[in-house]
Amino acid sequence: MNEKQPLLKRLKTIIIGDPHSPKDQRIFHQLSLIAFFAWVGLGADGLSSSCYGPQEAFLALQGHEYLAIFVALGTAITIFVICASYNQIIELFPTGGGGYLVASKLLSPQLGMIAGCALLIDYMLTITVSIASGADAIFSFLPVSWQAYKVTFALVVIVLITVLNLRGVKESVLPLVPIFIIFVITHVFAILYTLFTHWLNLSEVASATVVEIQRSRTELGLAGMFFLIMRAYSMGAGTYTGIEAVSNSLPLLREPKVQTAHRTMRYMAFSLAFTVVGLMLAFLLYRVDFQAGKTLNAVFFERLTAGWGTSGYLFLLVTLISEATILFVAAQTGFLGGPQVLSNMAQDRWVPTRFTMLSDRLVTQNGILIMGVSAFLMMIFTQGSVQFLVVLYSINVFITFALSQLGMVRHWLKVRKEAFNWKKKLFVNGVGLSLTLFILMSVVIIKFNEGGWITLLVTGTLVVLCFAIKRHYSKTSQLLQRLDNLIVDVVESTKPKYNLEAAAELKQPSGFDPREKTAVVLVSGFNGMGLHTLFGVLRTFEGVYKNYVFVLVGAVDTGSFKGAEQIDQLQAHIKSEINRYVLFMRRQGFCADGYSSIAVDVVDEIAQLAPKILEVYPQAVFFGGQLVFPEDPFLSRWLHNYTIFTIQKRLYQQGMLVVIMPIRV
Repeated sequence: MNEKQPLLKRLKTIIIGDPHSPKDQRIFHQLSLIAFFAWVGLGADGLSSSCYGPQEAFLALQGHEYLAIFVALGTAITIFVICASYNQIIELFPTGGGGYLVASKLLSPQLGMIAGCALLIDYMLTITVSIASGADAIFSFLPVSWQAYKVTFALVVIVLITVLNLRGVKESVLPLVPIFIIFVITHVFAILYTLFTHWLNLSEVASATVVEIQRSRTELGLAGMFFLIMRAYSMGAGTYTGIEAVSNSLPLLREPKVQTAHRTMRYMAFSLAFTVVGLMLAFLLYRVDFQAGKTLNAVFFERLTAGWGTSGYLFLLVTLISEATILFVAAQTGFLGGPQVLSNMAQDRWVPTRFTMLSDRLVTQNGILIMGVSAFLMMIFTQGSVQFLVVLYSINVFITFALSQLGMVRHWLKVRKEAFNWKKKLFVNGVGLSLTLFILMSVVIIKFNEGGWITLLVTGTLVVLCFAIKRHYSKTSQLLQRLDNLIVDVVESTKPKYNLEAAAELKQPSGFDPREKTAVVLVSGFNGMGLHTLFGVLRTFEGVYKNYVFVLVGAVDTGSFKGAEQIDQLQAHIKSEINRYVLFMRRQGFCADGYSSIAVDVVDEIAQLAPKILEVYPQAVFFGGQLVFPEDPFLSRWLHNYTIFTIQKRLYQQGMLVVIMPIRV
């Protein structure tokens, strides 16, 4: 570690880790997740729901427990249908995006934004409810007097998992692997052991189910029995959350991404269906009933291990602790999926563009922080009440599910003349649409008066905010377009035809002397803003500067950081843009040069390039443009990063002069 680094920077390196270089061709392989790690990071949300999903559905049957067979089968079928439909989404959108991108492209940008907002709230609640549930489970083993520290403990866990994610995706997943494996092994063993030891009792369960159907029809009627089954089925809706995370998080997966995603979805589907069906069947075989202060899973494992002695107690302890800790692992889904959705929405200008930026660890730092802070505040607001959080939870994910399936159904109908096997694909998404719409309506009706309206209110508020942000960016874009058009007219009328790639081959005009006064113009591309800055320097300092040097640093963000090919394309584009400035100025008879680079932090990269430029051009003065809007409301200051002021401060600290040229729009 460099001892000359500022203290805060050294501390950040210790906590977050050393920076990664986006220019390293191996970095995509090093940071990406294979299917198993993706299953751990993204599938834990679904598996963890087995700690409360089957219980909620089982208890909702209200004394008609043997109808749980139908609920379990319906849940398993729904899991496979949703996974199959999302596999089709992955194939159609191999670069990722999930429900947000599907709704945006196949329905409308506005509906896509609504799907994105719903997912963001759901991911935030995923983090909060998972960590709150885990804290409840852990503190159930501790003295009652320690309950006062439960919320504090949950807040500390949120901070720790946030820091792990700031270090990187793989770093955040690897420590969770042992917990995940222990959970899978203990639960698979318990379910298989139950089936093996109660094999002869399965016929009794079948007979009891037939009797229960007859009794329920007599007491409730056919419609009442159906409603009871559907209500229990809907109450277990939390089981399906997390399935969409794979399609949202495709950029995080190992190449070939589509095949890795399919493999991850298979792991998720089979493990989740097996666990849910196995547990509900085990509840029946062991005649598990509700006991105050205990989950149904805890009652089941206690009866399973009764008579095992010390080994049984140890197995029970390890299993219940694994259930508690996997809930912390489930929070990882929110930290992986949430920032990806934010990034996609930021690229479309629904949320601030800073959510597309990567940190020097090549993670979406702003997205991770906003998810962590939101979960932190929600934990304080609800005081970690799982009962209240579960009411808020699982509504929004079905908004996204339903919109995604609707978009896919519309797509297959639209391309039915060209698409191969379109009827089969339409059937899969059609069934998915029917199931998710039914669950959405059921969950909203059941949970609305219990507090579900809060989730819908928060989501609606976020939707309104997104419309305001989009309106601002659209207005700004129109102003910039007018700026670009004015400059393009001037440039196109004065320059001869030329090959842009030949710019670097042009020789400097005669009389070139790097010791002459030099204007170093910082640009963001060959655009109206950069050319306005250049013309402002030429007009204001006419005849002062003999040399003109252009500096362009391409920002590596979530839009470009998808593979080595995209990075190469970005580098080529940046080089081409800088060549246009150089060639334009040399055609006007000026001495010109250009420096280009790519980086995740534009300010840091310019601060490193500046001393190198001064070595060649010792009398250089740096210039940058800053837009001046007709109005400067708070929203403008929040949505634009004003990078040039940060660059000015950094270069001032290095003893370099930076002049900011105002550009009115």
